[in-house]
Amino acid sequence: QVQLVESGGGSVQAGGSLRLTCTASGIIFTFYDLAWYRQAPGKQRELVARISAGHTTDYPDSVKGRFTISRDNPKNTVYLQMDNLKLEDTATYFCVVPTRNYWGQGTQVTVSS
Repeated sequence: QVQLVESGGGSVQAGGSLRLTCTASGIIFTFYDLAWYRQAPGKQRELVARISAGHTTDYPDSVKGRFTISRDNPKNTVYLQMDNLKLEDTATYFCVVPTRNYWGQGTQVTVSS
C-alpha cells in the first residue's frame, strides 16, 4: 500500500520561506518522476514543480526562481523549498507520483501580509 506523507506546511508572512517534505512508503521513489501540485480554494489544482527520475526539474513561470524541488532517493523523500512566498501561494500542497496517480493528503500553506 502506497502512502505519501507531506509535512512542513504552515503560516508565514509574505517574503518568507517554507520547506515541504514528502516521504513515501510502499513505493521506491528512485524509478519515478515526482511532482508537487497545489490547490487554492475555488481554483483548479496546478503543478508547481516536477523532478524527473534523472533529476531534471521543471517549474511554471508563477514559481520559477522562488521554488526548488529536490529529491533524496535513499530516503524516499522529495522536498519543495519555497522562498519569497507571496499571498497567491496560499494553497494546499500535494506530493504526487504522476505516472501512478498517487497523491498525498496535502499540507496547508498560508501566506499573510
